[in-house]
Amino acid sequence: MGTTNDRLSGIEDFVAVVDAGSFALAARRRQLTRSAVAKSIARLEARLGTRLFLRTTRSQSLTEDGQAYYEHCQRALAELDAADANMDAARRAPTGRVRLSMPVLFGRLCVGPLLLELAQRYPQLVLEASFSDRRSDLVGEGVDLAVRSGPLPDSTAYVARRLGVQRMVMCASPAYLQAHGRPRSMDELTGHQCIVYGRDGHTKPWEFHDARGLRVEVPTTSRLCFDDLQMIASATLAGVGLARLPAWLVADALRDGTLVQLFDEPQPFGYELNVVWPHTRYLPLKTRVVVDLMLERLPPLLAAI
Repeated sequence: MGTTNDRLSGIEDFVAVVDAGSFALAARRRQLTRSAVAKSIARLEARLGTRLFLRTTRSQSLTEDGQAYYEHCQRALAELDAADANMDAARRAPTGRVRLSMPVLFGRLCVGPLLLELAQRYPQLVLEASFSDRRSDLVGEGVDLAVRSGPLPDSTAYVARRLGVQRMVMCASPAYLQAHGRPRSMDELTGHQCIVYGRDGHTKPWEFHDARGLRVEVPTTSRLCFDDLQMIASATLAGVGLARLPAWLVADALRDGTLVQLFDEPQPFGYELNVVWPHTRYLPLKTRVVVDLMLERLPPLLAAI
């Protein structure tokens, strides 16, 4: 008979496979290789002396014994999760390390201050944040939480909570508009000097919604391409050209008149922002306090602009 840890690991692997519907997805959620999960299930079946799954090359299903065992295991793991939650709550303060990944500028200006607040509030909380516009592999890189901009993949391997919409606005400095004129719609952008976002040799087109709500792309003429939104904002403030920037980034400049919003759009265009974490039955208190503060502070910030 294996150790208690081996038995519990086998049970968790078994329940993960049933919940995920495949060995591959269960392995990803458990941060294991597929072969490791398969061997774990094989050891569990050998210990129990019965087959838990009926497997073919294209599908898998539970045997009668497997279904009965799954129901017992679900209840047992739920009890363990409840015990973990009670112990976590009894500590009254989050403890341990939380690894985060987020876009550079939104992370630095909007999420960073929240992390500093959490660090001051909870002395035993360790926060490790990576600021990068590259999408990290949460499971492969051991990331607990990520802020993601744009559409999310259709995957049950992750849990997502919506933070809001990063609304985009067309803007320019008064000096640029005095020298080059003011476009009144997206159709009049052609011929203007545009400052665009790009990375690895690829520029990101400017996207809008038309009057019917359909997404349209507007071609731009640009001599300036940066992979940093702050640099694009700085160049726009300097009067170099037009830019399409997140409203939260230029809100102060629009209020004080150093930048001007060029025109009202038929339907505002933006990118959804979500906080995402790997699928788990139980979210530790240390992670939950970070998620809760993001959900409290960031949606009003994005909606108010």
